[in-house]
Amino acid sequence: MAEPRDDEFQTYMLVVAHPDDAEFSSAGTVAKLTRDGKRVVIVQVTSGGKGSADPMADPATVAATREAEQREASRRLGVAETVFLRCPDGELAPDLALREKLVRMIRTHRPDVIITHDPFRPYALHADHRAVGLATTDAVYPTARDPLYFPDHYRDGLHPHKTAEIWYFGADQPDKIIDITETFDAKVDALKAHHSQIGNSEGIWERVRERAAELGAANGVELAEAYKVIQMRR
Repeated sequence: MAEPRDDEFQTYMLVVAHPDDAEFSSAGTVAKLTRDGKRVVIVQVTSGGKGSADPMADPATVAATREAEQREASRRLGVAETVFLRCPDGELAPDLALREKLVRMIRTHRPDVIITHDPFRPYALHADHRAVGLATTDAVYPTARDPLYFPDHYRDGLHPHKTAEIWYFGADQPDKIIDITETFDAKVDALKAHHSQIGNSEGIWERVRERAAELGAANGVELAEAYKVIQMRR
């Protein structure tokens, strides 16, 4: 059976640990997808309530700020659907409870492609990133696909769904390159919405462009984002 082509996919779902993870990893890709008329959903697992250097900061206030920033970043990228699961920042584990939440998201939004953290990359140091990547992988296969997992979902009108592909960002050996030359400015604009995290950080824009240029130069384009693709058997 022939493998599906990207133009056959209509719905893409990003599952990320913190506000700004989607923008740093994939905003150029997201902007390209939305400009092409694709549906993009961002599932925000935590609201980043511990993302402050101020020891006196209130985590609830930090989380509310970061949610507002994520909504604005999504708006700038043309993303109409951003979901906040509001799991505790810094306390994620790839357990059954998180998997159920993600299966619910998959069965609700029914994505063709899921984009998430690569949990298998050597020396991936952030525990939340690893947890989200692994829990998402376990949710895609076989859990969301098979009807006997979480049968209570049926009461909510949710039915099994098979995602065609997982795209891992931050992969050690990516095999899918997205040319973001024309959407790099949109990536930077979306990142600027995360003011509480980025502010006027000196050199950050140069580093973001440098990384995109490195990926692009290795693959015959000016600027790029890269992913490791796992195709799910149909």
